[in-house]
Amino acid sequence: MAVSPPAPPAVVAKLCQMLHAALPQTVDGLRQRTTDPASPYTAAWGDPAVVLRCGTPSPDILTPGNAHYNPTTDAAEIDGVAWLVEQQPQGSYRFTTTDREAWVEVSVPSTYAPQVNPLTDLASAINKTLPTTVAPGTGTR
Repeated sequence: MAVSPPAPPAVVAKLCQMLHAALPQTVDGLRQRTTDPASPYTAAWGDPAVVLRCGTPSPDILTPGNAHYNPTTDAAEIDGVAWLVEQQPQGSYRFTTTDREAWVEVSVPSTYAPQVNPLTDLASAINKTLPTTVAPGTGTR
């Protein structure tokens, strides 16, 4: 499964490596699979794949000064983790953490409706390994 790994700064890279080591083998009943290239910043489950990327850049919609900036965009809190919710083409969703020291992006194909289900299986690993930001829910780092 081809997944483009992010290139996070050193402090974030260490956090992402800790998250990677804590990720579950199954998410929403889907077995973990390898990514290409193998990276401590990516993970995937199932086919079509639920894909996690850790250490991604700030989403445009949460970046002040960006033309698409919208601090009141849709968000959800699932098992103690705050997520930005973005619907993608063909009914898939991209969820991005907004309250952690590292941005974590999870893409869920429309096949797995409701697409929030994989987030419940990822919450424990995120809560264990990624500290919350100073201003929870704002994405401020």
